[in-house]
Amino acid sequence: MFFRLSSTGAALMAALLLLPAAAPAQPEAPEQSPAARAAASLAKGIKPAPATRAGNGRQRSGPPYAEREDAMQFADQIAEKRGLPRDWVRKMISQAQNLSVVSRLMQPAPTTQPKNWRVYRSRFIDATRIQAGVRFWEENKRTLDRAAEEFGVPAEIIVGIIGVETIYGRQLGDFRILDALATLSFDFPDSHPRAAERRQYFRGELEQFLASHAAQRTNPLRPVGSYAGAWGMPQFMPTSVARWGVDYDSDKTIDLVNSADDVIGSVANYFKGYGWNTGMPTHYPVRFDPDKLALDALMAPDILPTFGVESFQAKGAVLEGAALEHKGPLALIELQNGGDPPTYVAGTENFYVITRYNWSSYYAMAVIELGREVKEAMARTTASNR
Repeated sequence: MFFRLSSTGAALMAALLLLPAAAPAQPEAPEQSPAARAAASLAKGIKPAPATRAGNGRQRSGPPYAEREDAMQFADQIAEKRGLPRDWVRKMISQAQNLSVVSRLMQPAPTTQPKNWRVYRSRFIDATRIQAGVRFWEENKRTLDRAAEEFGVPAEIIVGIIGVETIYGRQLGDFRILDALATLSFDFPDSHPRAAERRQYFRGELEQFLASHAAQRTNPLRPVGSYAGAWGMPQFMPTSVARWGVDYDSDKTIDLVNSADDVIGSVANYFKGYGWNTGMPTHYPVRFDPDKLALDALMAPDILPTFGVESFQAKGAVLEGAALEHKGPLALIELQNGGDPPTYVAGTENFYVITRYNWSSYYAMAVIELGREVKEAMARTTASNR
């Protein structure tokens, strides 16, 4: 998630395509944008990348978007809006191919099975992730401490995010980003209840993806990542990299694949930008007073913190200890457990900030608990080494 767009780690952007002889790269001129100058210079003397398979060998399933009028019209819009060479943008989008599997993966998940927090938790909190998290923390302790000091975001939250997203870089995704973003821009499934809104969102991401590559003189045909177009250890989308990415190792590039420093700084900056409150817990234990309980009223705002401590308790939620001194609003967070009774916690504004990364209370709790487990494992390792 201004950025180095590669999630292969090993292969840093090979060269861009030659523009056709009839449409040479635009010459530099004072009025040209830096992105346009970069794209124009990159286009000289470079061979095209293969277009039959994705960067990892994943077979594409549809025709290239060069044959689509809507895709080429969008390329022209990007070129005009961003001040980029029209032929370069068309060349890039024309190399993208439809991935039908991406469209299928964007369909809403079936709702026949009840949600189950315990099952969800087990997918993300296991010995493999905890051990990998300890190694990541040990190797990057100085940077994590620095980020916690500068951004106010605890190391365990940063470690939790990176572990849940990619197991600290082990699972970066294998879809070519250009194909994924083009597919979701032009072939987002119409059956989705928010199809028009999501299609527009992904067009914005595709625009940012190409504009950033042009500015950084890197190749949009190379990066691979998730089916939604996210890449790197923290799985940032292009606009997230442009907005929150940090060159935390001061090497003049933002590398979210190979630079743990940049990853840590960018995740911390993301949370700070969404309003992380330094020193505030993410949640508190909660139980209920059956005689007062107004569960529907407590659940109505969903995960958005809405209730002060007094109004929260007036509706039958019982808090104890530090929670009684909490100054901000709270939300009742429900985590269903299949056929068993749900788990409830009182979520703070910081819990809500974590859901800005992924709109799910289950995701947020997995991040929190993985970070806590890694922190406790770190403490045990330190104690045993004394």
